[in-house]
Amino acid sequence: MSSKTLTLDSATLFLNAHDSLSLQSPQSPPPLSFSLLSNHSPLPPIPSDLPQSKIIPRTRFVVDGFRYAGDYSVSYFLSHFHSDHYTGLSPNWSRGIIFCSGITARLLVEVLKISSSVVVPLSLSEPVWIDGCEVSLIDANHCPGAVQFLFNIPGSGDKNERYVHTGDFRYRDSMKSEPILSEFVGSDAIFLDTTYCNPKFKFPSQEESIDYIVSVIERFGVENEGSMKSVLFLVATYVIGKERILVEVSRRCNRKIHVDGRKLAILCVLGFEKDEVFTEDESDSDVHVVGWNVLGETWPYFRPNFAKMKEIMNERGYSKVVGFVPTGWTYEVKHKKFAVRTKDAFEIHLVPYSEHSNYDELREFVRFLKPKRVIPTVGVDVDKLDSKHANSLRKHFAGLVDEIAIKQEFLMGFRRCLQETDDTVVQKKMDQLKEVQSPQHKPNDAIKRIASDSLSFRKEPDAQDLAELSANEKEEIIQQLRDCLPTWVTKNQVLDLLSSSGGNMVEAVSYFYEHELEFHEQTSSGVSSACRLQTSPVNESASLAKPCFVNSPLKNVDVLLGQNFKSPITSNLIKSSISPGKRRRNVDNVPNKKARSNSSLESTHSKQPTITSFFTKLAPNVSQCDENMLPSEPIKSYKEEVDQFIQIVNGSESLRSYASTLLEETKGNINLALDKYYSNPEGYHGENKISSAGCRSVWAEAGPINSNCSSHEEKMVSDVLQNMNNLPVSGVLPENAATTLVSLPPEKYSPIEHACWRQGKPAPYIHLARTFDLVEDEKGKIKATSMLCNMFRSLLALSPEDVLPAVYLCTNKIAPDHENKELNIGGSIVVAALEEACGANKSKIKELYNSLGDLGDVAQLCRQTQSLLAPPPPLSIHGVFSVLRKISEQTGSGSTVRKKTHIVNLMRSCREKEMKFLVRTLVKNLRIGAMMRTVLPALAQAVVMNSALHEGIVENLKGQLQRPLLKHITYFPIW
Repeated sequence: MSSKTLTLDSATLFLNAHDSLSLQSPQSPPPLSFSLLSNHSPLPPIPSDLPQSKIIPRTRFVVDGFRYAGDYSVSYFLSHFHSDHYTGLSPNWSRGIIFCSGITARLLVEVLKISSSVVVPLSLSEPVWIDGCEVSLIDANHCPGAVQFLFNIPGSGDKNERYVHTGDFRYRDSMKSEPILSEFVGSDAIFLDTTYCNPKFKFPSQEESIDYIVSVIERFGVENEGSMKSVLFLVATYVIGKERILVEVSRRCNRKIHVDGRKLAILCVLGFEKDEVFTEDESDSDVHVVGWNVLGETWPYFRPNFAKMKEIMNERGYSKVVGFVPTGWTYEVKHKKFAVRTKDAFEIHLVPYSEHSNYDELREFVRFLKPKRVIPTVGVDVDKLDSKHANSLRKHFAGLVDEIAIKQEFLMGFRRCLQETDDTVVQKKMDQLKEVQSPQHKPNDAIKRIASDSLSFRKEPDAQDLAELSANEKEEIIQQLRDCLPTWVTKNQVLDLLSSSGGNMVEAVSYFYEHELEFHEQTSSGVSSACRLQTSPVNESASLAKPCFVNSPLKNVDVLLGQNFKSPITSNLIKSSISPGKRRRNVDNVPNKKARSNSSLESTHSKQPTITSFFTKLAPNVSQCDENMLPSEPIKSYKEEVDQFIQIVNGSESLRSYASTLLEETKGNINLALDKYYSNPEGYHGENKISSAGCRSVWAEAGPINSNCSSHEEKMVSDVLQNMNNLPVSGVLPENAATTLVSLPPEKYSPIEHACWRQGKPAPYIHLARTFDLVEDEKGKIKATSMLCNMFRSLLALSPEDVLPAVYLCTNKIAPDHENKELNIGGSIVVAALEEACGANKSKIKELYNSLGDLGDVAQLCRQTQSLLAPPPPLSIHGVFSVLRKISEQTGSGSTVRKKTHIVNLMRSCREKEMKFLVRTLVKNLRIGAMMRTVLPALAQAVVMNSALHEGIVENLKGQLQRPLLKHITYFPIW
């Protein structure tokens, strides 16, 4: 340690700081950590729920984790002065010492009013020893005062652990020439800023973004050369950050930058002079700095605020406003680098100027340092190192980290455990020998030899020592190596590994796992060839191959003659020219070929059997089955599925034969069978129109009958089919009720027989949805009214209590106007519910909406492409209407979540066209072309026809319906 290196002790600094704080505010009690350190007692253990991205291993150093502060630590590090990193700090902070850069220290003291006694500024590129660990700071190229922390932690022996914590940073090539950072190549871990760890974020450099801003200001600035300035430039910035843009614009455009008093005070703390670059006088500059969200919200996508821009323009006397929003979040991959939003006299330039590293820069930084692992610090659930999101982020750096070093470290740890065990055994042997001998007698050669023998097996022998070992010693070494390798590794391979590595256990195991695929292929081919020799029918006398002997430095080993053994290892450990990763990809790229059923003797016992082979063993061989079993086997095989199918559709036993046929076609897949059942518009009676020949084929399975069907038998079949045709289904339209029947003329439509549910059952929502679908495609108003009339007639006849909810749903209402009830649902809630219910991502929904222009059509398309494990329960008209009423009543905290839950439950139960019109109802845009003036006449017509039907008046129905209309015209003539 150099005499010039600063040495600090956190505990001493903490105790001294509290002494000074107690003089300033004696009423505040000290924390528990102060009492423990004052009594030289250890601090409490680090809590297990502390995010591992906030703590440096083997230390009590907490980085940017002030919200997790506790008595377990008094050493805190702040990378930069942004609120998401210093959250937890306040003017009365007294939990520990804050180590940071000089600029950040000034901001903490002057802006947050934290006591200077707990803030310790550190210089850049000058190592300092804190609590026995070497800590260095280098610039992070983020915001003023932002730094990266480099930790060198003493370990066991001469082995130190090195960690890099980037905080928030923007990588640049000059970092590679930083001497201190170069010492951390091959570090144990990088705590990496993964804000833009996504291949879509490949925004330009900061220099290119600044050039763009300067060029725009120079282009529009020509209009401001006179005494009258007409164009105002607005630059959105954070409280701290984007200062480089302002300085460059001032220097290159020869302009001062206007800022308010609060921003100017912070700039003065950062060291900027007031009169040189910045000014508080609005008239001195046409470039004004505004707050971050003044020009528009940037998350999750940019939404411009032109109204605020107009307000500023009128307030400051300009006729045009050009704004700049510099952030990587505005980067749009499919468009130009620099997007522009315009409206009237306003322009907003979205400049992808970022103070975080883009995707390529992150990979380049990791490639340069080549650490053992990457620890993400930004992202969803990255506080848990083994979380799904953290693992997905680490995959972006596969091949850039030092994976070999990780394996060697693991193996060396395993080796150290063995050595510790051996030391204990050797010590016991020495103690036993000392007890046997007299105190005066010196250890003889036998004792030395026993001790030497015990120590020899943990010694790393060289190549020439292997041949001198005894048989037992060789077996011990072989067994040690076998314990580190898979069970399928042969003894020959173990011997070659030891021989080629000179007996170095770690090197042998490391080489094996680098070339594991080669070893496995070699073993498989060896066993396969041996099997072929043993089962060859050509020469039975030679079926058992005689063993030959292969000389090995350790021992003579028996090898089968048919193995053609060839080790992938040479004596000098020459590596293959093809990397294991590329070789694995080449293997994966080989197209899968369907195996022939009669191919045998090609598979080996060493390879893992496929899952299909497991089921093949359980399934009977069809070729060996009795032919008499084949006709009845499908129904027998799918008996449970048939029962479940009938239960789902609420059918009777007469449906069993048809269900069996569907399940045969779909190989027992109930979902596909249900899709077929619900998709056929002509009903399953179309599948069962059996001729006399068909009748014979059906009844042939029941037993021998006459060659011609008798009239009695034909009547039985006819009765069965008639029952199947008249089978109603509760809640869901079966295939025997056509989807277009409501389009029939009113005099031909039967409200009971053509309905899709039983009397007394709740009316299904599919009844409305199918009517809406037909009305939407109908251009004629009279025809549309007729369809709605038929729909209402079925409701009046079977479920009169559902008529009023149906009227409200047809008119896009949930209550009469005087109740003043609205759904109050935004499109964002519907989209979020659609994402959850259908598994579609927001980008796909947005893309479909841009092409289709209707959210209902988008929802219908998403639903059609979704596979379901089981059919959902059907929706009813009353159920949908009740849920919509509940949604309108949701208020207060958590109401948005509750609304979304109700919507998701509705969406999950949608069938056919229900999703389309449910979503349209939610967004209050049914788009069927039927308003109140169409729905009410249809309802009136349905009521008249329903009453006439009950009274038995069915003749000249059209004339009776027209009489009230003629009276209406007579009393209310059109002038």
